[in-house]
Amino acid sequence: MKATRTIPVFDVGNVLIRWDPHCLYRKLIHDEAERNDFLTRICSGEWNLEMDRGKPFAQGVAERIALFPDKAELIRAFHERWVETLDGAVEGSVAILEELRAGGIPCYAITNFNHETFDIASRHFPFLDSFQGIIVSGREGILKPDQHIYELLCRRHGLAAADCLFIDDSAANVEGARAAGMRAHHFSKPETLRAELKAAGLPLA
Repeated sequence: MKATRTIPVFDVGNVLIRWDPHCLYRKLIHDEAERNDFLTRICSGEWNLEMDRGKPFAQGVAERIALFPDKAELIRAFHERWVETLDGAVEGSVAILEELRAGGIPCYAITNFNHETFDIASRHFPFLDSFQGIIVSGREGILKPDQHIYELLCRRHGLAAADCLFIDDSAANVEGARAAGMRAHHFSKPETLRAELKAAGLPLA
C-alpha cells in the first residue's frame, strides 16, 4: 500500500500574517460604534472580497465613494494606507513554515487576496514569495471556498488532493477544501497546528 504523503497548504491572512482593517481605522475613527458601522456598512468584508476576487482597488474605491461621497477620505484610506491593516507575522506559524522548508517539505498556499495588495504584503513578508506554489484569488478570479480554487492548485502543481493538508482560519474555507478531497485543519493557534502536522508525520520539533 502506498504511504500517505502530507503536503501542507497554507492560508495567508490570519494564519501567517495578521490582517485586520480595524488596525488602520482605530487611527481614523476613534468612536468604536462609528468605526464598526463604517467597516460593516461602507467598507465591509463583502466589499473587500470583490477586490480579493480581482477587482482593481481603484475601481472598488471609486464605486464606494460614488455611494458614500461624504466618506471619500476614509474610503480612500482603505487602499492608500492598506499596509496599516497589517499587524505583523503570526510568528509561531512562520516558524512552522520555515522548519518544514528546512526539512525539505514542499509547502503551498491558497489565499483570498487582492493581487495588488498581495504584492505589497510580499515586500513586507518575504517568506510569502518562497512557496513551492501559490494560488492568489485576485490573480485567478476565484475565491475560497469555491471548490475549483483547491482543484486549481492541484492541477497546476501536479498534486493529489488526498495528499494535501489545508490550513485556514475560516471554517467555510476548511469545508471547501474537504469537499475538494483535501484533509484540512481549522487554524486557531500555531501550537495546535504544530501538533497536527507532527501527527501527520512531518518533521517538526
